[in-house]
Amino acid sequence: MPAIRKVSARLSSLASPYNVGVTLFKLEEDEVKMDVDLGALPSTPQREKRAARTAKKEEDAGNDLSTLLTIDDDDFKPLLSTPPRKRARTSSSPSKSPRAKQRVSPGSKPAAKRKASGYKRPLATSDPTPARWREVFDALREMRKHGGAPVDTMGCHMAQRHETDPRNKRFTTLVSLILSAQTNDKAVDTAVINLRQAIGGTLSVEALLAADSGLIKDTIRSIGMSEKKTNYLKTTAQQLCDDFNGDVPQSIEGMLSLHGVGPKIGFLALHNTWDINAGIGVDTHVARITRLLGWHNKEKEEDARISLESWLPKEHWREINPLLVGFGQTICEAKHPRCEVCSLSSGLCPSARIGKTPMAGKGKRATKGGKPKRRTPTDDSDLDW
Repeated sequence: MPAIRKVSARLSSLASPYNVGVTLFKLEEDEVKMDVDLGALPSTPQREKRAARTAKKEEDAGNDLSTLLTIDDDDFKPLLSTPPRKRARTSSSPSKSPRAKQRVSPGSKPAAKRKASGYKRPLATSDPTPARWREVFDALREMRKHGGAPVDTMGCHMAQRHETDPRNKRFTTLVSLILSAQTNDKAVDTAVINLRQAIGGTLSVEALLAADSGLIKDTIRSIGMSEKKTNYLKTTAQQLCDDFNGDVPQSIEGMLSLHGVGPKIGFLALHNTWDINAGIGVDTHVARITRLLGWHNKEKEEDARISLESWLPKEHWREINPLLVGFGQTICEAKHPRCEVCSLSSGLCPSARIGKTPMAGKGKRATKGGKPKRRTPTDDSDLDW
């Protein structure tokens, strides 16, 4: 008896071994064999055509499913169960990040440059030239021609007197100026002498760098702010070695790049080390006395400097500092000006107090609470770095 082979197709599903979120489908065929007596079945043309059409449809459907589901597992890549979120930026480009600019590669030394704090450029338009200023200048010279002020014998120009090497002379002058902040001339002169002896008998860049910071601090403790001034001296000495071949700079830009050096110290250092007249060294005496004379109305030393430089002839720029500092130390004192012995009181000084009652609280600086601000250590101290 002949057998009839009947094939039926069905889909089966299973999870992907690579991603649990993916389901794979597979076509499976079930084959059934039946022993049928073909002779017993009626055979008609219509039935034969219908059977042929049915077999053809089943075969085509099987081929289509087989084509659709013939997918290799390698074609599937692991998928995220949720869409990936955009990650937040945690760093910025080196050119925009402030921290990136400060990073220094291992073994390299960070630059010791610093911003020239407080320095102001010359005025575009000169301030008015005070009337009779030349008469005042000549009178000041006459009163100061005999000397006698501390600045004459113990100023920064005298600090180098114990040195013989020109480079050490220049460095010693710079050291004395850095130590001079809020300190009188006599105390600074003593501190420079003691420091030279403490570090080996000569005040050179190399000797100061080799000296222990604690030793320097103890030696200059009497002039105040010894820790800060020690740091300034050490840092400045290293800068001179690194950037200026171990010598003092010859420009105001170079001076202002040093730690502990402001415009006043920079200009005075250029005057007394290289004989370079680049500007006026305005300290508390110069600013105060020129204001009393009516030459300007500025409160800050830098504002006074650029005002004076705008009209005062350059040949007087170097002279005016020791001239007025000594005048302030001996005659025009901050708290008790001796107007009765000053020749400017005869009509040249608008602030002369002869025959007038002293102003209450003169020489004191008030604070928010009404109490005088503490100033250290003496009247002739230099309050500007």
